[in-house]
Amino acid sequence: MRIYKVGGAVRDRLLGIPVTDIDRVVVGATTEEMLARGFRPVGADFPVFLHPKTGEEYALARTERKSGRGYGGFTFHASPEVTLEEDLIRRDLTINAMAEDDHQNLTDPYHGQRDLEARILRHVSPAFAEDPLRVLRVARFSARYAELGFTVAPETLDLMRQLSESGELEALTAERSWKEISRALMESQPQVFIEVLRACGALKVLMPEIDALFGVPQPETHHPEIDTGAHTLSVLEQAAKHNQPLTVRWACLLHDLGKGLTPQEEWPRHIAHEFKGLKLIKAVNERFKAPRDCQELALLVGEYHTHGHRALELKPSTLLELLQSFDVYRRPQRFEEFIAACEMDARGRKGLEQRSYPQADYLRGAATAARSVAVQPLLEKGFKGPELGEAIKRERLRALKAYKQAASI
Repeated sequence: MRIYKVGGAVRDRLLGIPVTDIDRVVVGATTEEMLARGFRPVGADFPVFLHPKTGEEYALARTERKSGRGYGGFTFHASPEVTLEEDLIRRDLTINAMAEDDHQNLTDPYHGQRDLEARILRHVSPAFAEDPLRVLRVARFSARYAELGFTVAPETLDLMRQLSESGELEALTAERSWKEISRALMESQPQVFIEVLRACGALKVLMPEIDALFGVPQPETHHPEIDTGAHTLSVLEQAAKHNQPLTVRWACLLHDLGKGLTPQEEWPRHIAHEFKGLKLIKAVNERFKAPRDCQELALLVGEYHTHGHRALELKPSTLLELLQSFDVYRRPQRFEEFIAACEMDARGRKGLEQRSYPQADYLRGAATAARSVAVQPLLEKGFKGPELGEAIKRERLRALKAYKQAASI
């Protein structure tokens, strides 16, 4: 029995960056031997075991054979005869197909270290094209390591293009796709994820609503970058630079989908794109079964982001409707995330990345003013039921009128 660290643990150590996850492969062992040593089996698809003391995962060396469509369409074979090199060749990228023993002796049969030094993401073997999920994985690694100068090898991009055109991407489950998408959006350069998907034709298969934004112009006065797709990428880039959570990044990605529906004769204006885009945002949400908080924020930002930009001009009654829509009294964090998405949208414009966004503090102040209305005095006056609701609304409107007047002094 020989045990090796493999994959990301080896890759990141060689890159000199923190190692977060450690995967281990066991060569020359049987399931019975692992059980005899106290390892606990997990998973039904292939033999993976948990260490009896540390709880870390150890997988038996295995080979795999394509047996059906999609991510799960593989038959695995694990036995003591499977070599380390045979296990490594089934992996996606050369930089993930290296192994080392406890003394950091490197096994690198597919030249992963060379590609690390050259900053290249390259597939290990033609079997790469058997797993459609790898298109998303390579795009995600591109987003993770873009800051280090990594690019996708042309021949790997060609394979990704073939997968995109084959119909295999449609076999991916929503759960697996979302796992890769959500992880990619939380990388340091999430816009690169979208760029790589677009470069290989996967974006128009997985997210045609976003792909449709490229080439759609916007008024240069407000959008010096002009192209709506380029703007979306810039907004996503700003969200990462400002360490926004996944909910905000997802909303930033989807906020302008309605502009893809504008007839060409109306370009570069996009009248009512906020409302037109809601059905598209809902479709993307459902396609990937995004978590509820991501779905809700994306829809609200899509509908109300122009309200955020025009916050200083809004009438108190419109401002109250906005606050009510977000339920700022019970869910203040969601409104904070809306403000953050609006600010990222404002900064995601060529040459305006450092612009101030006074609307943010103004909206926070408005929410505070509305929340400051006390209910108890109204109850003491005898209001109840629907009448109480109307009385609270009147008092909140009065508070917002006072707030707006004070803010304009």
